Amino acid sequence: MKHYLQTALLLIFFISSNVWADDDHERARKLVKSGEIISLEQLLKNISGSEAAKLRLLEVELETKKGRLVYELEMVDEKGVVRELLFDAKTGEVLGEEDDD
Repeated sequence: MKHYLQTALLLIFFISSNVWADDDHERARKLVKSGEIISLEQLLKNISGSEAAKLRLLEVELETKKGRLVYELEMVDEKGVVRELLFDAKTGEVLGEEDDD
């Protein structure tokens, strides 16, 4: 229940603070509606029991990397280290972490 509440609060944060750029939001909405990607809400539900759920979400981007739509979640850990986690936007599969290179 705690993770569900955190997810709900994050969604409210996205809506109220407009974390998504307008064009990203519109693009994502259309892709979700067509079934090409899962929603951000579904992705956050999927990761609610993982290590990523312990991180604080700063920003979300929908990008194309190597021909694949990817959710890039910029998150910060309890030590203040910012991490960029990548997820397949169609399946929600964890792809890894963005390199600083």
